[in-house]
Amino acid sequence: MLNVLIKNACVYYENAIQKADMLIENGKVISVGNGITVSENTPVINGQDCLIFPGFADVHVHLREPGFFYKESIETGTKAAAKGGFTLVCSMPNLNPVPDSVQNMAVQQEIIDKEAVIKVLPYASITKGEKGTELVDFASLADKCFAFSDDGKGVQTQEMMQQAMENAKELGKAVVAHCEDESLLTGGYIHDGEYARLHGHKGICSASEYKQVERDIDLVRKTGVQYHVCHISTKETVELVRKAKAEGLKVSCETAPHYLAFCDMDLQEHGRFKMNPPIRSAQDREALIKGVQDGTIEVIATDHAPHSAEEKLKGLEKSNMGVVGLETSFAAINTYMVKRGYITMEKLVEIMSINPRNIFGIESGIKIGQKADFVMVNPDKEFVVDPETFTSKGRFTPFEGTKLYGDILLTVYNGEVVYKNITE
Repeated sequence: MLNVLIKNACVYYENAIQKADMLIENGKVISVGNGITVSENTPVINGQDCLIFPGFADVHVHLREPGFFYKESIETGTKAAAKGGFTLVCSMPNLNPVPDSVQNMAVQQEIIDKEAVIKVLPYASITKGEKGTELVDFASLADKCFAFSDDGKGVQTQEMMQQAMENAKELGKAVVAHCEDESLLTGGYIHDGEYARLHGHKGICSASEYKQVERDIDLVRKTGVQYHVCHISTKETVELVRKAKAEGLKVSCETAPHYLAFCDMDLQEHGRFKMNPPIRSAQDREALIKGVQDGTIEVIATDHAPHSAEEKLKGLEKSNMGVVGLETSFAAINTYMVKRGYITMEKLVEIMSINPRNIFGIESGIKIGQKADFVMVNPDKEFVVDPETFTSKGRFTPFEGTKLYGDILLTVYNGEVVYKNITE
């Protein structure tokens, strides 16, 4: 267990960033304050110019195991997460076997228990095999999963989604929805916008996302379920969620760093710019930024979705959808949102550490007497994103070659160091 005094840092403690020392003994937070003294045997880290936050939490990660070990594993994925400052990730269910039964959930959980270096909470699927034709047995899975999601696919029928919501509501679980009306896709693979028209690509219309969000919010009114929208990308979705919150519905949502950093005119003819939903217009990006600012979007998630080189080196049209993000998320949000003045550093902590836990009823924050769970960062350290240095098996990110600010120095989970890039 960790024993250390971190001096002269700024700590996010009691809902504010404040200059303070932090003492950890036997893996527990003993004291946060100024002028802490310890015996000469206690290791000391100089935290000058550094910030200490509660460990980041990502409610939308694809760890690919079981079933797709060549893309990622629970070991490599959680080590990448720790390198990115995360101490909690929630693993999506598009696996083989799909976690649609107690037996199949156990396959994944056994690997998590053996290999994960941070906390991993798995999703169960909404439908059997994520095929959208038959609901899972919600009652048998409720105490074994984080929430229910068919991520990667939208639940296409209103009747099935309403029944899923009623089942989840009865069990006190959330429905986490990938919203995509497949009848509106028409073979598209990037945003149906200016870049697609200029370069002869087939577009994915914004309505394929927001129309299903609109349907689902109406179902939330009927069922009262807790409902969370995955990876929102359109201005219309932002407004729908904003109105639902004003109405008092249990609706929350997330977006990802790449939707805040890029618009469709930033695309290049490379698979590292292809994900689902796609990077959309500058107007959509502006709406997403405003949504983060006003609290409509409470969560940043990476939608970390690794693929092999063979699957991603086929250009925009033919590459698999999905990019990685665990190792660049903090730096991307710091660079594109904090340093550009859109949000404060306190807001970054809320959307990356506090809100993802609080929305789903998970305790958050640095607290005296509890096991240490934090990340220490240097927010001003600049670097150029080089995927060859990633711990993840995934190498494809739209941030490749981009200068970002924010270095992860130390990640501590459950009182133990899980990533370290600092000398004491």
